[in-house]
Amino acid sequence: MPPALGIAAVFANAIGPETGGSPNADNTHTLWVIVLIIALIVLVGVEGLLLYTVIRFRARKHRVAAQIHGNTRLEIGWTIAAGVIVIALTVVAFASLPGIQDPQKSGAEVSLAGAQVASIDPPKVPGGRQLDIAVNGQQYVWRYTYPDGTYSYTEMVVPANQTVVLKITGQDVAHSWWIPKLGGKFDAIPGYNNYTWFKASKVGAVYRGQCAELCGRNHANMLADVRVVTPTAFRAWLASAICPGSPDWIAPESRLRASATAVKMSRSCLA
Repeated sequence: MPPALGIAAVFANAIGPETGGSPNADNTHTLWVIVLIIALIVLVGVEGLLLYTVIRFRARKHRVAAQIHGNTRLEIGWTIAAGVIVIALTVVAFASLPGIQDPQKSGAEVSLAGAQVASIDPPKVPGGRQLDIAVNGQQYVWRYTYPDGTYSYTEMVVPANQTVVLKITGQDVAHSWWIPKLGGKFDAIPGYNNYTWFKASKVGAVYRGQCAELCGRNHANMLADVRVVTPTAFRAWLASAICPGSPDWIAPESRLRASATAVKMSRSCLA
């Protein structure tokens, strides 16, 4: 890679979308770098030509500048060049979209029999093996509901190498779900469902984010974590549900930074 492009890539890593948590986030970052490099080439070319022209043809005493009213070939040339750049960016963007929007197949070693549900609305996962989690934004906490009825607050726990499809909505006002390393942000709007996906592979990793839409005076406290565990640990976590009224139960108004285990509940509590 030429040094200039290497510098551009490093610059993109510093200011661009975060990466490393999920393939869709990685593909978003790659597209960002490509667009940034093309934009920098255009910027350097145009500004370089402008500076050269200003210096080379600057005003001098006792000299009259040539009065040029147009250059048809030059004007056609830069119009075609601009069109080619726009077409190139369009092709690259549309070629990259499937890797960002379409879920990847879950890892073969992950088995969560009975934990999947069928739906015609979320994005389709190759092989049909996915973990569906409903994400509900509430002032000022996130609630995650799993297929078996178990739910938790603030921290989402997921198995490694399992494609997770999120159904995102809001309960009261508009919120915005965003874990930067796991992909783009999605609005959580009351009465409307948004869908996204991620596939995290690093066991033990905790990816942090927060509500990205001003939703009230405690908006800054509406944090979100995603913790990645082994499939065995995930099944054990599901089985460790506690019920309201137990010694470990935490009231809703105290959930802002509580651990997922402490506030988890399952339908068995209602039996």
